[in-house]
Parts: sequence; structure tokens; C-alpha cells
Amino acid sequence: MQESLILSRKLALINYTQSYPENAEELLSRAAFSQFLDAFLADYALKDQQNFLWLQRGLPLQQIKQDLLRLLKGLLVLKPEELRHPYLNDRQRLLQLIEAGYHFWRSKQRISILTSFNGEGLQPTSFLRADNQYNQLILQFYRTLQEKVQGEENRVLRQLQAGTNAALLLREYPWPASSVYAPLRGILFINRILLRTPLLIHPGSTKREGVFELSDHHPMEDFKEDPEKWIAYPCKVGQLLVYVYFHRDFTGTAIALANLFELAAAEECIGQKPDCLLLFGNPDGQDETVYYHDPLHSMWVGKISYADRIEYFGYLKKMILTLHNLCIMQKGWLPLHGAMVSLTLKDGRQKGVVLIGDSGAGKSETIEQLSQIAKDEIVKQEIIFDDMGALYLDNGQLVAQGTEIGAFVRLDDLEQGSAYRDLDRSIFFNPESANARVVVPVSPYSTVVTAHPVDLFLYANNYTDCRGIHQLTDRGKAETIFLEGKRQALGTTQESGLCSTYFANPFGPMQMPVLCRQIFDRLLDVMYEKKLFVGEIYTCLGVLNRKKEGLEMAAESLLEIIRN
Repeated sequence: MQESLILSRKLALINYTQSYPENAEELLSRAAFSQFLDAFLADYALKDQQNFLWLQRGLPLQQIKQDLLRLLKGLLVLKPEELRHPYLNDRQRLLQLIEAGYHFWRSKQRISILTSFNGEGLQPTSFLRADNQYNQLILQFYRTLQEKVQGEENRVLRQLQAGTNAALLLREYPWPASSVYAPLRGILFINRILLRTPLLIHPGSTKREGVFELSDHHPMEDFKEDPEKWIAYPCKVGQLLVYVYFHRDFTGTAIALANLFELAAAEECIGQKPDCLLLFGNPDGQDETVYYHDPLHSMWVGKISYADRIEYFGYLKKMILTLHNLCIMQKGWLPLHGAMVSLTLKDGRQKGVVLIGDSGAGKSETIEQLSQIAKDEIVKQEIIFDDMGALYLDNGQLVAQGTEIGAFVRLDDLEQGSAYRDLDRSIFFNPESANARVVVPVSPYSTVVTAHPVDLFLYANNYTDCRGIHQLTDRGKAETIFLEGKRQALGTTQESGLCSTYFANPFGPMQMPVLCRQIFDRLLDVMYEKKLFVGEIYTCLGVLNRKKEGLEMAAESLLEIIRN
């Protein structure tokens, strides 16, 4: 990236590699500040025309910029009384202008980028120090101007993140890309990421629409090659290595991956071909969300076209999981759209509970409710997965493992107070809107990818006005319930009413239903042979005025079964 600053409607990318101001004088002298003034003044002219006319005084825009820069440089070293400038004749309006500029800057998703050109050229401590110093510089610069214009010091100081919300350390990770993937060479990978949490992100969309479809041609044929405009996030999804290449305009969305998927280390990527690859925000004008199987390179490849709506994090998360699920089905593993918790009771017994269900079925909510009522009986509770996992046989034993280290959940569905309990680590999406979401780390990667025995296998029914848990002793009926995948839609997707999704999983099983059924039949046979508890748990999330009662009784019934 050659530019020192990239400004868009919502995003500000600050390139430390190109320009790094050490003090306020350097900050005002850099091209990045001039670029910021251009964007701010254009915005100010639209939002506050009266004050802009005072600022303008009939002068051309470039003259306004020069006058402002002269005043700001003067205020850094002198008192207002020692300066002669027309803007100082109305300090209240000047103070409003300074506040407006500060608010305009902080309204952006501000992410710094620093490039390490070799493995030893920049240590993480240097990377952190650079970003911390930049944050302090911006905050001190604002306070100096504000206090001088208002004529007194602030008596209450709020230590906001004035510089950046996040910082990325980038590095080149060469991998054996064939000629098909050659256009990706030169795109830098994220080596370290700093998140200043709690982080608030405001995408233009609050839900995912459409489906992911199989493409008959390779997505790389549509790739718009410009390495300067792309960044790669290398992540470990379950046991798979996935390279997510995203357009820099969607950096604000992509950084939330750090709370959801383990960032792969340099030694895990250099020289290593990924199992899956995603192009996110490809400006091809096709408005597609597609995937493709590349058998020649044993790779699943996804593409999501550039569009405002894909700012919603669900597009990124679900496409990654779709690619993962398609890949593991080929080796005989069953992808599960659900949640799993491993419980250790006071007497030392361990139980693995799996709940299956589509979005809004009540999987995570039931586990949250269980943790509230069983504090005195459960000494340890580990979340293995909160959205997507995998079921398979390990030496004849039925086991499951997860894919994500975090959870992407609706704020409305969380137990009251739980979002604030994890506030210091959370990334919030549109917290003031309907379908507000939060991404929060849940379990360490080592726990997620460990094979955990399964003792209870439950379908989360959110639409039937029943209570508790019903054991499914009839294998045929159980197969029907799980494969029909019914649930009452709660507005988290474009669906409404009572819906049915194959195996409650539109991210893999729905695309390959025949293979999914073959794997599920084999594993379901094992469940009944080994007399595992297979049942249906009634969460009532989609039943009018029954949500609280349904969840409480579901958790109580689950606890009773675990006890016995």
C-alpha cells in the first residue's frame, strides 16, 4: 500500500510504513493530514452549513485549508492571545469546529498498518509501541487545541482511543501457488493484530441474504488483480488452514475474524498450500456469493463480490465455514450446525452435550441458561463450539470438535449481563440496532480441536409449544427430525415463519445432501448401537411469550438428564 492514509465513508487506514509522525508538528505537515482536512471540510459543508459559511468567509477551499493549518500550527506553540487570526474572533465556533473534526475522525473505523519486510525486521513490541505512541499523539494533539481555544484545562479527562481501533502487522508469506493462484503473490498476510476492545463496528447491513451457490468456473478467473488493495488473514478453522483474502475496503469487517478464528502463525503458512481459500470483496460487478471445488489442487475456493451488504460479518464467517464443511465431508466427517459443551460434574464425571439447530433455534441460549442454574453442580464448563463443529468416529468412539475459538451471537439472545461480562474482549456490530451482534472469544484453540466424546445428541426445537426434553427412541423418527431441520425464523436471515433446512445446516450439508445423509446414517447407527441419549429439546424461542419459560425448563431438564 503506497498511500499514507486511505479514507472512505467509514474506514481510515493509516499506513505507518509510508509515514509515521513523531510529534504534532510532523502530523500537521504530512500529506495524510491534508487529505483528512479535505474529507472533513467536505463533510462539514454538508452537515453544518451555517458554521461552514463562517469558516469559509467567501474564500476558496484551498485558502481555508491553508488558514486552518497556519492557525493550528500557531496554537501548538503560542497562546491564542499571542496570535492574530480571524477564526479566533469567535472562539465558540472555533471550538465547535475542533470538536467536529475530532468527532469526524473518531467516527471512522481507524486501523493502522505496518509492514515487516522480513521475519526479524520488526518485533511485536515495536509494533505495539508504535501504535500506542500514535494514539497518545492524536489524543494530546486534540486536547492541546481544545484547551487552548476554550481558555482553560479540562477537569475531567476521558482516555478515549483517539488514534486507532486496531492495528495490523503485515508480512509476506510465500506459498507454493500454481499459475492459477499466481495473481495472489505479493499480497501481504496479517502476522500480528492488535484490537482495542470493546470495538464497535457499524456495517450498513444487519443480516445475511441469499445462499452460497456452486460455481462452474474458478473464482480466480474473476479476481481483480491489484495486490496493493488486498490483505490476507490466515486462519485455522478446525484443523484446516484457510487463507482469507479481503479487499482493504472491508478491513473493518475482516478484523473481527481475530475473535472467531485462530490466526495462523508464520511457520504454519510459509510454503504451505491452504485447504480452502476465500476472495472477499472482489470488485467484479457480479454480486455473487459462490464456491468452487478445485480438485487439481485439492482446494475449496469461495468468492464474495464487492457490495455494501457484505459488510455484515455473517457473509465472511458463513462462507469460511461452508468451505470448511465441504472439505471435511469429503473425508467422512459430519459438519454440525449447533453447539457443544463439555461438562465436568462435582463427582468427576464428564458429559459431552451437542445441540443441533439452525440460526435462532436456541442452542447457545440453552447452554447459557444451563450455566446459570447449574453453578453448584458443574465445576467446569468448556464450550467446544458455539455455531459449527464436526462429528466423526475416533477408534470407534463418537467424538466431536469445533471450528471457532469465539462466538458470533445476537445480543438479544444472550442472558442479561453476559455481554457486559465479556465487554473488555468483545467486538460489537450495530449494538444500537435490531439483530445487533457481538463476537467474543470463548475457548482456546487447543480445546476446540481436541476430540471430545459425545454423550447427548439433541435437536433444538424452537417452534413447538412443549417443555423440557423428549428422548427419541425411534431411530427413524430421529433421522427425520434432524434431517428436516425445522425452526421458526427469528429475523436473523431473510427467512420468515416456519422454515426447513436440510440437517439444519445451509453451509455444506444443504449443498451436498446425498453425501451428508450417508455420513449421518452411519454415525446415527453408532449412536443407537452405543445407546447414546438422542432427543429433542424444546427451547420455545419462536413461541410467543414462552421464551424465558421454555429456556428455563429446557435447561432444567438437561441438567436432570446429566445428573442421571
